[in-house]
Amino acid sequence: MKSAVSQKGLSLVGWLIALFIIGFIVSAAFKVVPHYLDDMAMKKIITAISTDKADEVSSVDDFYTHVARGMQVNNIRDLDLKTALSVTEQRDQYLAHLQYEKREPLVGNIDLVVKFDHEFSVRKP
Repeated sequence: MKSAVSQKGLSLVGWLIALFIIGFIVSAAFKVVPHYLDDMAMKKIITAISTDKADEVSSVDDFYTHVARGMQVNNIRDLDLKTALSVTEQRDQYLAHLQYEKREPLVGNIDLVVKFDHEFSVRKP
C-alpha cells in the first residue's frame, strides 16, 4: 500500500480536464469582455454630453452626432446607432434608451449572447 503523501495531486487526466475547463472559460471571456468594454464606453459617451462644452448639443440630431463621434474615437464599429439608441427630448433634458445585444459564436451552433439595456437622463448643456 502506498503512503498518503505519494497519492496527493491530480492525475494526467485530471490535469487535462482542468486545463480544458480553464481554456473554455478564458476563451469565453476573450469573446465577451470586449463587448462589455464597448458598453462602458457607450455609457461614458452618453453621460458626457451634459459636461462636454466643446460639442454643443441642442437637438436630438446633435445628440446622435455626438454619440457617433464618440463611437469613432473609441473604435466601436459593429453597433448600429439608429437601432440601438432612441432619444427623446424634454424641456431641460434628453431621455436616451440604449438597448442592444451582441452574439459571439462559441462552439458549433452555440453562441454567447450579451444583452445591454440602459436608460439615461442627460441634462441639456
